[in-house]
Amino acid sequence: MFLPVVVAVVQVVGTQLAQQHSHPQHSLDALGYVLLLLGPALLAFRDRWPAAVCAGTTAVAAVYLWADLPFGPVFLSFVVGFVGAVLSGHRRAAWLSVGGLYLVHLAVALGTRSFDTPSELGLLAWLLLVVLAAEVFRSRSEHREQWRQARAEREQRIADEQRIAVARELHDVLAHSISLINVQAGVALELLDGDPEQARTALTTIKQTSKDALGEVRQVLGTLRAPGSAAPRAPEPGLDRLDELVRQAAAAGLTVRLHTEGGPVPLPQGVGLAAFRIVQEGLTNVIRHSSARTAEVVVTYRDADLLLRVADPGPLSVTGGPRAGGSGSGLAGMRERAAALGGRVSAGPQGTGFEVRAELPIRAPREFP
Repeated sequence: MFLPVVVAVVQVVGTQLAQQHSHPQHSLDALGYVLLLLGPALLAFRDRWPAAVCAGTTAVAAVYLWADLPFGPVFLSFVVGFVGAVLSGHRRAAWLSVGGLYLVHLAVALGTRSFDTPSELGLLAWLLLVVLAAEVFRSRSEHREQWRQARAEREQRIADEQRIAVARELHDVLAHSISLINVQAGVALELLDGDPEQARTALTTIKQTSKDALGEVRQVLGTLRAPGSAAPRAPEPGLDRLDELVRQAAAAGLTVRLHTEGGPVPLPQGVGLAAFRIVQEGLTNVIRHSSARTAEVVVTYRDADLLLRVADPGPLSVTGGPRAGGSGSGLAGMRERAAALGGRVSAGPQGTGFEVRAELPIRAPREFP
């Protein structure tokens, strides 16, 4: 309500002062005061009905002109209503209001024979300035809103990508570790009475696997902490930790043959982690879904990319496939990891077994002028 009060004071006081200095033919009467206050009163509703307020303040100013009352800042409420309509997107109603008001003024000037070309040109310039100022404000307001929306969308996209990345990391860590724990728990239950020493070994493996899994989960969740918190103490896993996966698989009864072809080269950021997780998920799937007790992992360093291959001779275990409780998110996570780096993953039956192949770029593509 502050703006309507200010406009009312300016219009009433300004018109009184103009009347004292110009000595018009008609003095300010009750109708004049009503019109000077009615326009600002309408501005109280400009946020709810901007087009109607613009039309209303235009009508008030037109009646004021038609009544030939003392000339003064009566147009201030019209200007505020016009700018509000333009900024709210009702440009057509605002432009029609300007045109209608000028036609009323022109009719009054011609009827009273007070038409003066220089004065009319000055009035047209003033109206044009008001229109241009309103359009500039509208354009800047739209640009600011578009910028805010783009920033909000960008922040939301980054947050979604981070959420998906964390979910993918947690899935890979937990799926692998829990699969190993499940196998070892079954072994411990079977050997608890007949071979306590072997059962103890299985339980020790469960303890170590769960400890490692908790450490990796803490590291993943550390990325969700507020800025300024301590960084994860352990480095991200990479291809240098493939032997660890081989030992874990062996503890679950799976013999893994690991082959490396080509000379190892430094990998871009994220490629080593993606390669480790893809191999980890591939071996997890063998443990969960295949009756094979052997698997093969081949890491091939090529000129432009890194080729990973995880294969088992099969066949599918009796409790594998859908009955193993898999959701399919593991393969989807592999493909997402590879796609994020510009690579690809393919997976499918190979003879009686199953094979996962991944290609990850290790060099940026050459740019040609």
